Amino acid sequence: MTVELITFTDRTMKRLIIILTAVLFAVNANAQAGLKKVYNEDINPIEQIDQALSKAKSEGKFVICQVGGNWCPWCLRFADFVTNDTTISKVIDDSYEFIHVNYNPRKSGNEEQQLQAKELMKRLNNCSRFGFPVFVVLDEDGKVLHIQDSSFMEEGKSYNQEKVLRFLQNWTPKAVRN
Repeated sequence: MTVELITFTDRTMKRLIIILTAVLFAVNANAQAGLKKVYNEDINPIEQIDQALSKAKSEGKFVICQVGGNWCPWCLRFADFVTNDTTISKVIDDSYEFIHVNYNPRKSGNEEQQLQAKELMKRLNNCSRFGFPVFVVLDEDGKVLHIQDSSFMEEGKSYNQEKVLRFLQNWTPKAVRN
């Protein structure tokens, strides 16, 4: 009888673990599902950067590349955070061409995608070493001025307005050129 009780308990525990894992996965997926997907996975990221640089140069702005992907909850949270904060949105609109550059370090992809990913990381000074999202500030000529690790701006399950503003304001064209 003791053996049956242990077997029953082990089976029950396995089922409980499976159920809890499924529930946690569903909660996380649901939380992420409420956030707008902002990364276009179908465009060439190098061409995307070149287009942003052209526009930024004509407007006297810098480019900020938010590198990450729709697979990254923190990437989507940041996009949602800056969209809903009018003070931050104004700083971005006034000083930057802000783009979401898709990069998926876990996706093998075809040979062309692998080469694009390698070229992207080379161009952005291997910014993936900081995790995701990571922010790369480019001057109007495409030179990397700064790479910002997003973890320094996080607060709880979101971002800290003061820290985000400090980062953005310290890398505007006006701040860098003074």
